[in-house]
Amino acid sequence: MQTQETPIAWPVSASRAASVRRTTKETDVSVSLNLDGQGQANNRTGVPFLDHMLDQIGAHSLIDLSVQATGDVHIDDHHTNEDVGITLGQALAKALGDRKGIQRFGHFLAPLDESLVEVCLDFSGRPHLSYGLQIPTQRVGTYDTQLVREFFVAVVNHSQMTLHIRQLDGINSHHIIEATFKAFARSLRMAVEIDPRRQHEIPSSKGVL
Repeated sequence: MQTQETPIAWPVSASRAASVRRTTKETDVSVSLNLDGQGQANNRTGVPFLDHMLDQIGAHSLIDLSVQATGDVHIDDHHTNEDVGITLGQALAKALGDRKGIQRFGHFLAPLDESLVEVCLDFSGRPHLSYGLQIPTQRVGTYDTQLVREFFVAVVNHSQMTLHIRQLDGINSHHIIEATFKAFARSLRMAVEIDPRRQHEIPSSKGVL
């Protein structure tokens, strides 16, 4: 296991920032984020490809994101990957609070060379994942590509979002996955931004999300 670093304390308004720590017998994960950030990223999970994808989330959502994790990667990356997704989902939910004022919906279509991936999301309060990736190889480097779905399952369930991921094109596994994370990040950016026309209202006809 690697040595855990202290998550960055971003200089932010408390209402749109959150820190969550999840500790089990398998992993120790800390996530700090600021929805109103500048895309600063500080991610050390012990899973290099996952770090790269988390950096994409920060850079393209403009959410400041610090994820520090240690885990039983001597077995495989599954527990760390899943628990990072769980903790990230919990931090998003905590930072959003009652979700008052947010745009709520996000959508983006991201190309990366030959790959093209569409993501639509809704901070609906109802967890649901429709996952349409067809990744042609079992691994990218040492990362098991089955873990992409497990990451998004964890984020969806713990942030209570509806998430649809559709692959329109792509033959390179790295490109497909990275296009997915970039499209997810841009969709996040759209969904969590404040709507100036109803910044003090919950974006639902029911009055609650």
